[in-house]
Amino acid sequence: MDFRIQPAGRLGGGVEAPASKSYTIRAVLSSLLAEGVSTVRSPLLSRDTEAAFNACRMFGGEVELRGRAASITGTGGALKAPSAVVDTLNSGTTIRICTALASLAPGKVTLTGDDSVRRRPLGPLLDALSELGVKASSDGGLPPAVVEGPLKGGVCRMPGNVSSQFVSALLMAAPYARADVSLELTSPLKSRPYVDLTLRMMGLFGVEAGNRGYEGFTVASGQVYRGVDYTVEGDYSSAAFILAAAALTESEVKVGNLLCDSLQADRRILSIISQMGADVDGGKDSVTVRSDGRLTGVTVDLSDSPDLVPIVSVLGAHAKGRTEIVNAAHARLKECDRLRAMASELAKMGAKVREKPDGLVISGGGLKGARVDGWLDHRVIMALAVAGLKAEGETVVSGAEHVDVTFPGFRDAMNSIGGRIR
Repeated sequence: MDFRIQPAGRLGGGVEAPASKSYTIRAVLSSLLAEGVSTVRSPLLSRDTEAAFNACRMFGGEVELRGRAASITGTGGALKAPSAVVDTLNSGTTIRICTALASLAPGKVTLTGDDSVRRRPLGPLLDALSELGVKASSDGGLPPAVVEGPLKGGVCRMPGNVSSQFVSALLMAAPYARADVSLELTSPLKSRPYVDLTLRMMGLFGVEAGNRGYEGFTVASGQVYRGVDYTVEGDYSSAAFILAAAALTESEVKVGNLLCDSLQADRRILSIISQMGADVDGGKDSVTVRSDGRLTGVTVDLSDSPDLVPIVSVLGAHAKGRTEIVNAAHARLKECDRLRAMASELAKMGAKVREKPDGLVISGGGLKGARVDGWLDHRVIMALAVAGLKAEGETVVSGAEHVDVTFPGFRDAMNSIGGRIR
């Protein structure tokens, strides 16, 4: 399915950000680990979170969706062995966290995902689990993976610059190890806010991890997750596309369900569009963007926010002057190689883009409508759709169906404020 986008000179009005994918998945899988019943209110319902709910059920959690809440009866850490392969669909977060949690279930557990997930690395996590007494293996460090516990505990090491999800996965499983777990990072941690998010979620469920300046972490065994009543906050990662679209056009748009004190890494989009020239007014739980559509290029370090690479590259292509994205090599290990994807597709729209090992250099000045490939990546697809709102002529983006991975309501949300996407 394609998106067909016509230029939209002006956007206006208000729209709600969808619930956070990162928080929803962590809340669902923490509920699986908890004693008693947890209520997860306003969860994101998308293909990625469907993977987490399904995994929760397969490991012995009982899930009941009631309107805008999920009631989850946990296992207290005594996970059941799934009767079939755990298919995490397109969710890299789910396969990585569940790979660690599988060490808490009896017997062998096999985990896999779709074609995209099977290209995403698991090796450093499997190696760390092996150091903790788990039998963990895969072909070439890629899914599918086979995991057989128990998680004995001890000391393990892993790089911090491949994926913060490896760290989150180990931290979440570690309270149920047979002995204390000490994790040492052999390289600086990228995407640090996602680990902060994990630590906060663990704390809400009553378990703690010691943080040694993000160079390592210690988790005491014998802790128990306790059921909670938790409301999922809005998602800055998804809202970034709406906020950027407002910044690109002559617009005034208010996006609700965005907390001003959120730990989410992609809250960084606010400072980026402000630096580029848009007026950003943040309230307690909403953000208003006012813009005349005239933006100026910037240099942006996305080491902690690699998911912003697609939309920031679009902002740069429409801005005056040069925009450079740096320290984002790990964006190559997402659903696709996002640096290569954006360089390729923006070039089709007339942008001058130079690809570097860890980023992009973009000479801005406007885009022309074209037929472009979404690379089967929800964030690339949405970014290119936003690019088309200010391009000359019609833009056609392939793979529109993949936005349901994180933002099923993307098209309706954009059109409700004046976008022209069909």
